[in-house]
Amino acid sequence: MSQNVRVVVVGAGPAGLTAAIGLALRGIECLVLERRPRPYPLPRAVHFDDEVFRILAGLGLGERVRAISRPAAGMQLVDTRLRPLAEFTRDAAGGPHGHPQANMFDQPELDAVLRERLGEMPKAVLREGAEVTAIEDDGGPLRVRYRDAATGEESVVRADAVLGCDGANSPTREVIGATMRDLGFEQRWLVVDARSPRPLVAYDGVQQVCDPDRAATFMMVTPGRYRWEFRLPPAEPGDAELDDDAVLALIRPWLGEVAPEELTLTRRAWYTFRGAVADRWRAGRVFLLGDAAHLTPPFIGQGMGAGVRDAANLAWKLALVLDGLADDRLLDTYRAERLPHARRMIRLAVIVGRIMTGGSARTARLRRVALKLATRLPGIEGKVLDTAWPAFPAGPLTAGRDRAAGKLCPQPLVRTPTGEAGLDELLGDGFAILGPPGCRAAVEAFDTATRDYFDALGTRVVELGEDAVVDVDGSLATLLHSRAGTLLLRPDRVIVASAAGPDLRVWRRLLERAGISGAPKRADTC
Repeated sequence: MSQNVRVVVVGAGPAGLTAAIGLALRGIECLVLERRPRPYPLPRAVHFDDEVFRILAGLGLGERVRAISRPAAGMQLVDTRLRPLAEFTRDAAGGPHGHPQANMFDQPELDAVLRERLGEMPKAVLREGAEVTAIEDDGGPLRVRYRDAATGEESVVRADAVLGCDGANSPTREVIGATMRDLGFEQRWLVVDARSPRPLVAYDGVQQVCDPDRAATFMMVTPGRYRWEFRLPPAEPGDAELDDDAVLALIRPWLGEVAPEELTLTRRAWYTFRGAVADRWRAGRVFLLGDAAHLTPPFIGQGMGAGVRDAANLAWKLALVLDGLADDRLLDTYRAERLPHARRMIRLAVIVGRIMTGGSARTARLRRVALKLATRLPGIEGKVLDTAWPAFPAGPLTAGRDRAAGKLCPQPLVRTPTGEAGLDELLGDGFAILGPPGCRAAVEAFDTATRDYFDALGTRVVELGEDAVVDVDGSLATLLHSRAGTLLLRPDRVIVASAAGPDLRVWRRLLERAGISGAPKRADTC
């Protein structure tokens, strides 16, 4: 059997489903191929931050995601007796991006929400039990061969692009000839998930035990669901040789008055936590996303989020190219922008991991003293746990010598005639020009050809007066009411450029250098 489709997504994890939904919302037909015959039932990822929440909300999932997650207090570093050494709090009410800064969830529930949303997309199809056997590129449309696990039937689909969201052991990575570059961290850990009929009296966020002999992590995922992670010394057996009694002995310090026999162990497995990035993220129109492109130790809870960010960065760019509004130069910016962020997150996770697990008993004592002193420094929480995207350096999609360019625009609440709304609801899903009153008239004063260029990109003009912004931290108000008071925003809410007023001709030249022609013509499908 053979068929044609615009994009094939290999893998139905959070990164793959986010990419497929993002493309389908922009009218791009997608086929998602997942080798498992049914959703994976056990928990894996358990945390996402406010920026990832913002991405998911932009897919139309805000309320559904809020219903299956809970805000978390932050992260606490403790000693072997669970006494606090340092605590880094996160805003549960809503940070600069309009959502709680730390969120705990059960991944099977998130997977179900994403699949439900994908099923609402007429441009997207999910096929489970479909194992990709080959991806072929001979200069024409890509050919993806896959086998039905139930019937053994072989099929071929022709596509304009393939997104490899197929995990740490990615076959797509082999297809494009990429290899993983080690970033100097590898440890074996035991992961234990359990349910308890009674709540454990414990810290509300993520608790890290800083102990060179038995480093550990504890967290309440959602009410009644808990996770522990324990570092395994090289000589210690893996989970297959640890019986329930041995596992319960490890988690006993957190149980309080809850008897061990009351718990239900839902999963125990050992993993090798690694830090690594792929040396190539793309070959032609075959791309790597998520764990196929980078592996992050879990100590700052950014593994799944990094894949979702990949999808958010790539989906709108690929849609513009497939719609004939841009050429492949725009696709070159995917790795250039995402790699620095992924590498930064991995290195931060490695640092936290070494703080937890490194050294001897003597250095552990010194670490306890240093942590207590460090947390007294003003602003240390923001410096250590700020997981905001680093500002992209000057490039095809960010104006040089512009302090605002490359940063993610904050999302405060905005007062509208019908009530308060998040800024993203006003911006839409394309480019946007955000400025003070009078900005729309200034845009309309430009010549027809310039306005047509931005109209072809679906650009909205949003005016905000000083009294319209219900700003959490003043960050957006500072931008809008400074000398650079008008912003050009990309579909992923990154600031392209700023100016005292809309500078459409300069901004057009900038976008054209990135390969965005703005010609409203759909490229021929395969």
